Amino acid sequence: MELRHLRSFTVLAEERHFGRAAARLHIAQPALSQQIKQLERELGVALFIRSTRRVEPTEAGTRFAEHARRVLGDVARTEADMEQLASGHAGRVSVGFIGTATYDVLPRVAREVRRELPGLELDLRGELLSPQLVDGVLNHTFDLALLRPDAVHRRDLRIRPLRSEPLVAVLPTSHRLARRRRIDLAALSDEAFVMHPSGHRSSMHDQVLAACVAAGFEPTSITEVGETATLVVFVAAGLGVALVPEPVRSLGLDGVSYVALTDPPRVDLALASRSGDASPAVLRVAEIVARSVTAGGPRR
Repeated sequence: MELRHLRSFTVLAEERHFGRAAARLHIAQPALSQQIKQLERELGVALFIRSTRRVEPTEAGTRFAEHARRVLGDVARTEADMEQLASGHAGRVSVGFIGTATYDVLPRVAREVRRELPGLELDLRGELLSPQLVDGVLNHTFDLALLRPDAVHRRDLRIRPLRSEPLVAVLPTSHRLARRRRIDLAALSDEAFVMHPSGHRSSMHDQVLAACVAAGFEPTSITEVGETATLVVFVAAGLGVALVPEPVRSLGLDGVSYVALTDPPRVDLALASRSGDASPAVLRVAEIVARSVTAGGPRR
């Protein structure tokens, strides 16, 4: 049983006239007649009562019409779904975000994907560290990851630089420098610091230490925390000061002040994906992520 025979049957059942049905199907009338006869032979029943002026469905034809319309409807929906999938408007895409991008970029990505690709299933995970995100992309937990590209040198990953972000100081609101518009990093040389984890768990730890060394000092007391939001909370609690990328300002927490640095160090933000991943949905979401990053934060 061929789909074209089902389509021919349903059109004839609607028109009840071979000439009009053949015209709608853009085929010759004898060809239509042959298709209907072949379908009747396959089913073993007569589907139409033929007269010189009109064609009427038999009881079997009326019942078969219900099945045919259901099958054709399912086929049409399947074709539409596959078309959506092929064009990147359907499917599932998972995106991971470092903590600092969780607050300003993640909400914009969620809004834009919902607006542009309403048929897409989007899985967003925030507050992760760059090494976790690299592993997640490689093991297919994530299709895309917004991360710090430092020390990420893998041929099986595609790294797309998106923006450079200045570091700002996070101080308790009671701090003597909290009301300053701008400070030198060296002014914090005697302070305890709250930082992201050391070792290979976070790229930000080494970058903050390098910024301090460049300013002429090394922190004598360091408290390590995994999440950026927790880091800011620790500062609010008076456990130290911190350096964070400028977009963390969008994390509105009481008890802290964000103060710009004179000649601030900068950190890069990039989008990672698997090399050779040509999924239309992943490519579409990647473009939305890139737009959301460059539209909402510091640019190079």
